[in-house]
Amino acid sequence: MTKKYFRGYILIRLKIVGKEWDVVEKLKGLSSKEGEGDWKITYATAIYGGWDVIVECAFSDLNELDTVVTYCRTEEKLSEWVEETTTLMGTRDDFVP
Repeated sequence: MTKKYFRGYILIRLKIVGKEWDVVEKLKGLSSKEGEGDWKITYATAIYGGWDVIVECAFSDLNELDTVVTYCRTEEKLSEWVEETTTLMGTRDDFVP
């Protein structure tokens, strides 16, 4: 049986214009280490509008979403660039990354 995940979206607004692709590169492909949760960033890209970057992540437990959001806000370089985040999540664990 294939394991299913919840899907979350993190919208990021930056303090510094022009760092969108640096943020994307920093986040692209990140995942939990063995034994430290079960999450992964499945997509990240710069966007137009009121937000600068959107990040899609897959996770099996709500605490893991908190881990991803906290990383986006507190990692050394990201904390210099990220002004604000907002997080959305799907209501069902029906995503297969």
